[in-house]
Amino acid sequence: EVQLVESGGGSVQAGGSLRLSCTASGYSLKNYCMGWFRQPPGKEREGVAFIDSNDGTTMYADSGKGRFTISQDDAKNTLYLQMNSLKPEDTAMYYCAAKLRLYRGYCNSESRLRSGYWGQGTQVTVSS
Repeated sequence: EVQLVESGGGSVQAGGSLRLSCTASGYSLKNYCMGWFRQPPGKEREGVAFIDSNDGTTMYADSGKGRFTISQDDAKNTLYLQMNSLKPEDTAMYYCAAKLRLYRGYCNSESRLRSGYWGQGTQVTVSS
């Protein structure tokens, strides 16, 4: 079965950094669109960063652009999200997601990941 397990969350002060990891089992990341979403308390889940494992193309939501970096290690079958210069508004439950790439350009749509696989989430709390 396909499983995604996030780790690396925690509590940090504003301006600090965290590196989230998402280890995958049951499939190879090379065949999937991968991404990170977050859901602040009482709000809808929103996209944060995305990567197409086919060519390494990355995309970022404006919220994390310039501060966050998404990457993956094919050998370890792991997705990462490096978060720097964290702000209190970054506080949320962070989830990794995977969606089978069906055709060229499929990973360009954030909404498509929502119908794929999800991890259990890891909490990130940023204090002022």
